[in-house]
Amino acid sequence: MRLVKTVIDFVMDILETVTFVGSLFIVVYLFIMQPNQVKGRSMEPTFVDKDYIFTSKITYQFRQLERGDVIVFKSPKNPDVEFIKRIIGLPGDKVRVDGGVVYVNGMALEETYTSTNETPLWENGFIHDGVQVTIPQGQIFVMGDNRPMSSDSRDFGPVDINSIIGQVFYRYYPLQKTGVIDNTLQLQLHTRYLLHQIT
Repeated sequence: MRLVKTVIDFVMDILETVTFVGSLFIVVYLFIMQPNQVKGRSMEPTFVDKDYIFTSKITYQFRQLERGDVIVFKSPKNPDVEFIKRIIGLPGDKVRVDGGVVYVNGMALEETYTSTNETPLWENGFIHDGVQVTIPQGQIFVMGDNRPMSSDSRDFGPVDINSIIGQVFYRYYPLQKTGVIDNTLQLQLHTRYLLHQIT
């Protein structure tokens, strides 16, 4: 009988541990962060197909959205599909693409993270060459880094902020590319602002 009790206690300890770990994982997944797998080529060269990333669901409870943030959000055309793109324009921003160059509030972006030097537009898309659009309140303008291969706000227009799942902050696979995801656009804009203030 003592052996049976020992076995039962051991099994119960394991079940309690599994239940605790499982509950902790569910809480983290639902409220704090979730793993995602990049599918497709729309974010090359920053992310490639089958990269694994962590998406923070709480970042924007502590700070505002920033231009250059990489986010995961629900597709405007199919909420069951999740997209990964980069924030280019915030609510109230004036965005235009002129001759393949992206301008935000009249400033040409130096986009070192894109796959090409030019941003193409789609014939029947939301935005047209040289035509400035103002991003409505409660919405953002997003683009993929692989501009020729990305369906984004150039096609379907601004994205509702409420559709954002979270900010991509870490890549954990492949192992040789693991690390925190830097917001190079925000750093560039901040540097240019400081230089402008000095001069």
